Amino acid sequence: MKRPLVGWNLSTPSEPAPAGCSLFTRQPYAGSVTTSAQTGAQAGASFDDVTSSDSSLRRFLHGLPGVDQVGCEARAAGLGTRSIKTTAKAHAIDLAIRMVDLTTLEGQDTHGKVRALANKAMRPDPADPSCPATAAVCVYPDMVATARQTLGVLGDSGGPAVKVAAVATAFPSGRAALDIKLADTRDAVEAGADEIDMVIDRGAFLSGHYLQVYDEIVAVREACARPDGGAAHLKVIFETGELQTYDNVRRASWLAMMAGAHFIKTSTGKVQPAATLPVTLVMLEAVRDFREQTGQMVGVKPAGGIKTTKDAIKYLVTVNETAGPDWLDPDWFRFGASTLLNDLLMQRTKMTTGRYSGPDYFTLD
Repeated sequence: MKRPLVGWNLSTPSEPAPAGCSLFTRQPYAGSVTTSAQTGAQAGASFDDVTSSDSSLRRFLHGLPGVDQVGCEARAAGLGTRSIKTTAKAHAIDLAIRMVDLTTLEGQDTHGKVRALANKAMRPDPADPSCPATAAVCVYPDMVATARQTLGVLGDSGGPAVKVAAVATAFPSGRAALDIKLADTRDAVEAGADEIDMVIDRGAFLSGHYLQVYDEIVAVREACARPDGGAAHLKVIFETGELQTYDNVRRASWLAMMAGAHFIKTSTGKVQPAATLPVTLVMLEAVRDFREQTGQMVGVKPAGGIKTTKDAIKYLVTVNETAGPDWLDPDWFRFGASTLLNDLLMQRTKMTTGRYSGPDYFTLD
């Protein structure tokens, strides 16, 4: 039986594009997918065939162009040397703050810690009301209700809308039966999660069981549905530190996108290496190429090991130079981080006041 491409929705742009431009329109965060009708229809039919059997999916994934490891790492290193100054740097810092998924994923997490984290996500610098909120708070499923209650109360009183993201599907290992993973996902969505960060079965992927991984992503995407007709957004974590090669990162990216992922994510933060600039570059190339072929945008989230403002700016430069400015938005690019926010706040204060604040000026997460 052929498997439909999950979440595919075709529509025609409301006005013609200028000569020589592709018919891409900006996609809303939680709205329908906007594509060129022609390319979307062709892609839908094409992926129907690709995902119809294990052999056809393997043939497609192994037919993707190989990644030049030396060239990829040299390109990433070159982009990492770029620097931006003054006004552009201030804008980049605020953008990076808005892209942070403020994360706590520890066995010692408490409801009090999650409430404090949610308050910080809403108002990162209480002394400066102009400081933007973060994109989301990322917690374990049993902490979703606490985060939702805290952010809901603050949001209802006029604060910015910060999303609740929950890791699921037996995070971080992904070693559980499918029914347990789906129950994990449904529980988090029912508790109020706006976003689900799932982990793929790396053992199945590395063994070449691509259709098993594809079907699991499809099933988790379906488990993200809410009774009101809405759905939580799905981020698919590859744990790139275990995928061994850049070619595997590219294959995993296409596999997840074809299965309906809203975001592709590097890592759980529990395995080293976590996010790296070359791996993120490969994933950005994948989402760029996927949009060129299908008209559909997919977001990217590097997570783990991004600790400083300098690191964040390197990633933003790489996004702009690789995927393009459309991805320079919290709807399409995120940082999974716990300590990054404080460094961004210290640099922001330095640019505003002319002096550095000590690390103890901001709360520790």
